[in-house]
Amino acid sequence: MFVDEVTIKVEAGAGGDGCTAFRREKYVPMGGPYGGNGGKGASIIFKVDEGLHTLLDLRYQKTLKGDKGENGRGKNQHGAAAKDMVVKVPLGTVVTDLDTNLIIADLDSKDAEVVIAKGGRGGRGNTAFKTQTNTAPNYSEKGEEGEKRNLKIEVKLLADVGLVGLPSVGKSTIISCISKSKPKIAAYHFTTLKPNLGVVKATDGTSFVMADLPGLIEGASRGEGLGDKFLRHIERTRIIAHVIDMSGSEGRDPYEDYLLINKELETFNKKLMQKPQIIIANKMDLASSKENLAKFKEKVSLEVFEVSAATNKGLQKVVDALATKLKEIPTKKLYDDEVESHILYKFKQEEPFTITKEDDVWVISGKEIERIFKMTKFTSEEAIYRFAKKLRRMGIDDALEKLGAKENDQVRILDFYFDYKD
Repeated sequence: MFVDEVTIKVEAGAGGDGCTAFRREKYVPMGGPYGGNGGKGASIIFKVDEGLHTLLDLRYQKTLKGDKGENGRGKNQHGAAAKDMVVKVPLGTVVTDLDTNLIIADLDSKDAEVVIAKGGRGGRGNTAFKTQTNTAPNYSEKGEEGEKRNLKIEVKLLADVGLVGLPSVGKSTIISCISKSKPKIAAYHFTTLKPNLGVVKATDGTSFVMADLPGLIEGASRGEGLGDKFLRHIERTRIIAHVIDMSGSEGRDPYEDYLLINKELETFNKKLMQKPQIIIANKMDLASSKENLAKFKEKVSLEVFEVSAATNKGLQKVVDALATKLKEIPTKKLYDDEVESHILYKFKQEEPFTITKEDDVWVISGKEIERIFKMTKFTSEEAIYRFAKKLRRMGIDDALEKLGAKENDQVRILDFYFDYKD
């Protein structure tokens, strides 16, 4: 089964909790804090595996979840970091965050890998909080939560040339003749149900990859036929090759076929119309083809190659011409790579907190303040005091005062309520 698009939820592992412990040994006076740090949670990493060509392994998985790091222990024993989860994906995989519609990664090179969801850091044990003024801290941290994301994962095949055309124009026959690809070929529409890749070799020894993209009919860009599933695969190609049944054997006009396919390409992605195009006039062994070709050339200025896939005539000339053209066309990335490691877009840093009022309750929200809250163990007065001090340093007390908060007003962070104090 060819699967080239899945949606999935990923949850990186949380960090392990820090430990609150003290050293109590007979001959060690004033032993002090002795709690170790928690281990880092497992990150989720996507890595290219050139042996894969489909997302079938992810098709039936709703969630990928990383392991939690080990908790810290007494005697300053730090918890072990969880092993990262490495997910193998095909070359050409594009990952999109569904919550923001931003592209996270484009894995378009051999052995490329990217951290899709970062594991949470381990919570610090009380030993880490020892200072000259606080030699025996009685608090530690919980582990940080791992990143959670809802993703769309697509495979956009890496091919130099894309064969496009209506059903039964001979695309599969052509690619089977000029490469070792063995697509299904039969005398009915939609014989090909998945893109076929073939390595094609020119006379001068240079080679390139060609893709046969099936299912294009009128309305393909809107979901008709199979085109909406496979149009994405033409986005990486450097040359678009229109395969046209020049004989009009099914009662179609070759020029109208050409216009129809271009319309669907433009509707799907206007950038496709900027790619170089050639015309492969197929079925030139049939009687009506010469007359139709003459009329076609009057309307189209593109380079036209006359071939007969059935008799294998003219195909090598097309291959050699494509190889020459490809040498002149630079390879471009599908997306602008603005930062390193295949990460295409960084999420804008949010404000550390926002304050709203719901009924008579002041609600404090924001990733940073919620992260601090979740990592705080409210098991000692020291921990509560430290959390209150952090709120003050972040400016939350001043912000509440400016908004008109009064003594003993209720304030909420997530599900935790407390009273506001001047």
